[in-house]
Amino acid sequence: MEKLEILTASAKYDVACTSSGSTRKGQTGALGNTTAMGICHSFAADGRCISLLKVLMTNGCIYDCAYCINRKSNPVRRAAFTPEEIADITMQFYRRNYIEGLFLSSGIMRNPDYTTEQLIAALELLRNVYRFNGYIHVKAIPGADDALLSRLGLLADRMSVNIELPSQESLGRLAPDKSKVSILQPMGLITNRIKENRSDIVKYNHAPRFAPAGQSTQMIVGASPDTDYQILNLTEGLYRKYALKRVFFSAYTPVVEDSLLPSLDTKPPLLREHRLYQADWLLRFYGFKANELLDEAVPNFNPLLDPKCSWAVNHREQFPVEINRAPYEMLLRVPGIGVRSAQRIVKARRAGALDFHALKKLGVVLKRAQFFITCKDKPLEGLKVSEHTLLRSLMSGEQLALQQPQVEQLTLFDDFNLSALPAAGDWDSFTKGAKA
Repeated sequence: MEKLEILTASAKYDVACTSSGSTRKGQTGALGNTTAMGICHSFAADGRCISLLKVLMTNGCIYDCAYCINRKSNPVRRAAFTPEEIADITMQFYRRNYIEGLFLSSGIMRNPDYTTEQLIAALELLRNVYRFNGYIHVKAIPGADDALLSRLGLLADRMSVNIELPSQESLGRLAPDKSKVSILQPMGLITNRIKENRSDIVKYNHAPRFAPAGQSTQMIVGASPDTDYQILNLTEGLYRKYALKRVFFSAYTPVVEDSLLPSLDTKPPLLREHRLYQADWLLRFYGFKANELLDEAVPNFNPLLDPKCSWAVNHREQFPVEINRAPYEMLLRVPGIGVRSAQRIVKARRAGALDFHALKKLGVVLKRAQFFITCKDKPLEGLKVSEHTLLRSLMSGEQLALQQPQVEQLTLFDDFNLSALPAAGDWDSFTKGAKA
């Protein structure tokens, strides 16, 4: 129990809300299954999603990354599981219905190869001895041999390689034992193996699956001076080049004192993390490009407006959009219209022209959308739009959506909201976001 306490506590800083993303039905003689809807989720006291038994093989590490609680120079209690212990704990928890899967990572033991061999041994016990058929997410260790990573991918549902920091400069400063190349190399290997496996499955029905839920990565936000623009550009590049399922953002939580890091009393930038997740959503499902949302002149998101509203306010020349004629891609850019409601609009208007009442029934959030659309070439009756009322209305909606009384940052957000509002006549600079 003491080992479990140490190693689950050490793993909690590797924050990423994940779902399985792969489907595998139960089999005769096997235990467990996975569903595309995601495995069982739970939430920590701070609101973060915890979906799996998240544990480290060991919190001992030969690296000395400045931001990591497990760095070799940090005097914390150390422990290590054997592969047999990891497999046994997972099975006991699964049988008691505590978990539905495993999220396994590790500090670097003797070297990346040895660490990967230990991970493989644990997963082989689970898959081949215990016949565990549930979801497993495993961290790939940068620097490990390609053959070992390939074996690991055949045992896991999802693999991830943490890119940690957005730039080589930040890695060199805070994680000198790591480099961008050493992280991207296994990421590329996993991408290629997944592509090859798809071809193998087409040819051979019983070909073993390689990481069927794909791969993901995670980067820390706020430990280094990198801007949202840098983070979002990197995110876009990772999706394009490595076909990642997800890029996760983790607000930096100060746990170790270091002159290169924010002070220990710095609050985790949770709102910034939230804005990046919103922008990530726009990249993946709404057709936005990173350079449409931010640029070098305005490299950080506005804390009081979500990225989509901020873009719309700064591109008023593209609105209003006539709801009965606008292409699907333009509907997606209207604040208050999501993917599902845009699809419903396109389908419903084939039967006749839509009005505001019909839009509300289709799920459009008119409180935001009303400022950017017309129906039958007319705006909403009685609507008066000024820049001041527009921004206040959009901010109000955002605050309601984010209202989580237990999250301390939102209290701060409420507190500084009034003081953050611009003086009369200064709205232009306000809506464009935050300068570096």
